[in-house]
Amino acid sequence: MKFFEKQIETETVYEGIIVKVRRDIAELQNGKLAKREVVEHPGGVCIVAITNDGKVLMVRQFRYTVSEEMLEIPAGKLEPGEDPFICAVRELSEETGYTASKWIDLDVIYPSSGVYSEKLYQFLALDLQPGEMHPDENELLSVEEIDIDELVEMIMANKLKDAKSIIGILKAKFYLDNLTI
Repeated sequence: MKFFEKQIETETVYEGIIVKVRRDIAELQNGKLAKREVVEHPGGVCIVAITNDGKVLMVRQFRYTVSEEMLEIPAGKLEPGEDPFICAVRELSEETGYTASKWIDLDVIYPSSGVYSEKLYQFLALDLQPGEMHPDENELLSVEEIDIDELVEMIMANKLKDAKSIIGILKAKFYLDNLTI
């Protein structure tokens, strides 16, 4: 059986700098109507960047939404119509200063599909060359290099809570251990 829902009505209730919130009425496959709230997001990229000595580049920054300092893989928002790979190259350079000569597509994830339309494109970046960071104006962050096995241990001990980072690190670890996806 294939599940589906059909949008019957939609109303924008908020339009912000990054997201738009809408309230919909959807028809379910059983014919009943259901209310749905959707946060539209332009999508983004995240990068598991591994140095030539096997360390993962992690970004530490304060996240206002959860009132915590978070350790995450480099990531950023897609501009309208932007190619995800071009965005990933830009974000890696901005947040870490590094460039990569080898890129592996780790595919797409939906971080919170129950309410959020955000689609994140994940990449593994290898053969890194250091450079100078140039973060956005109000982007305050630091870069740390951590062994991938230590990061997996941190994930299992709930010391790393960022979903995109957890998924990306585990996918990269699997890829590197098996040399294929």
